[in-house]
Amino acid sequence: MSRSKGAIVGIGELKPQRLTSGVTTLEMIAEVSRLAVRDAGLEPAAIDGLLVGPQVGETPQHVPATIAEYLGLAPTMADVVDLGGASGAGMVWRAAAAIEAGMCEAVLCVLANNREEAAPRSPNRNPIREFDVPFGASGANISYALLMQAHMAEYGSTARDFAMIAAAARANAQLNPDAIFCGKPADVEAVLASPMIASPLHLLEIVMPVAGGEAVVVTSAERARSLPKAPVHLLGAGEKVTHRAVSQAPHLTSGPLKSAMARAFAQSGTQAGEMDLLSLYDCYTIMVATTIEDAGLCAPGQFGAWLNDHDLSHKGAKPLNTHGGQLGFGQPDLAGGMTHVVDAVRQLRGDAGERQIGKAGLALVTGNGATMSEATALVLGAA
Repeated sequence: MSRSKGAIVGIGELKPQRLTSGVTTLEMIAEVSRLAVRDAGLEPAAIDGLLVGPQVGETPQHVPATIAEYLGLAPTMADVVDLGGASGAGMVWRAAAAIEAGMCEAVLCVLANNREEAAPRSPNRNPIREFDVPFGASGANISYALLMQAHMAEYGSTARDFAMIAAAARANAQLNPDAIFCGKPADVEAVLASPMIASPLHLLEIVMPVAGGEAVVVTSAERARSLPKAPVHLLGAGEKVTHRAVSQAPHLTSGPLKSAMARAFAQSGTQAGEMDLLSLYDCYTIMVATTIEDAGLCAPGQFGAWLNDHDLSHKGAKPLNTHGGQLGFGQPDLAGGMTHVVDAVRQLRGDAGERQIGKAGLALVTGNGATMSEATALVLGAA
């Protein structure tokens, strides 16, 4: 196994809400940052690196400077990570790389968003607007439904196979009081009975947009040893971007995460089967299915059989998204991907409470942006 490339020493998380009123995204960033820095046992003045995400509507430019000013920070390294749902995982390895390069010593990685009745909009002249949307490929639901149709056509996967993923997420969410669907379980039959949104995608196979925030603090492994909580080490990382519009995807049944995960495993000297926790990005059920196959956990087209053979709860041999995943926890915009990082850190620190997994040594964390377009994978290890 490889040496640590950096360590996550603090985490912060805001309970998701369907809607917010009278609170700005900056305020939510400040609160979740405060939680992460406090959890790390650091003073704000110790933070000298800052990674943030793009903001639609509120701060269209100069995002790092705006957030640094608001938080009272003066970072020696600051940047925007714009990889959609892969932004959270992408921040972690970038933070470690910046520390290794000597640019900073403690990096705050933060994503948050409010969610009001009137959603903010920004001009978009992406080519997808000219070449895809006029022909009906408008929005993520349609595009992910196309990926799901392709998988069914090529491999004979069934609606029930995909529904198992959503049902498992809801089941895991019942042990997370902060999850938006805690207290609202849904079995396979309920998933299949939910309204069809974009065939073959049912309503309960699609994430619920929420307001929320996530943050982590990354330091060097050496500095982490002097801090109060057990660090979680970055052992390997991989990234790959292949396209923006689904019409330009090189494949419809395999994505860039295949390459990203392979690199993360190679860097860490591990294999998919060695992971004690699978913290896999799950905007739609098809995303999890493809990731399971691309990771090499099963052959292409065999995710349904793999699911049937494994207990995905915290008690099982292959726990998957023990916080409920985004399908059970909710998707706080770009911070949705960071929920997978935060949950993995909790598990590897042994801080997950009643949903704590038995063996917590290694975790695979994945992030996905656009339509299976932007991919980041991390292998994290316990101290």
